[in-house]
Amino acid sequence: MKITVYSTPTCPYCKLVKEFLNKHNVEFEEIDVSASHEQAQEMIHKSGQMGVPVTAIGEDIVIGFDKPKLKELLNI
Repeated sequence: MKITVYSTPTCPYCKLVKEFLNKHNVEFEEIDVSASHEQAQEMIHKSGQMGVPVTAIGEDIVIGFDKPKLKELLNI
């Protein structure tokens, strides 16, 4: 299952999501939406959100640092 974290370097909640995934040894791709307008548009299209973090877990989208939802989708 592919996991993608859309984030920015200055976002504290993005850092929390990445720390959570790393702590549980979950591999993920990080996309810095502040560096790519095209990828920011991709994130908005997938999630309907302009804010970060947005985590795509397969077809599921998690907005913000929603720890219970992340645990549920990742079976942690």
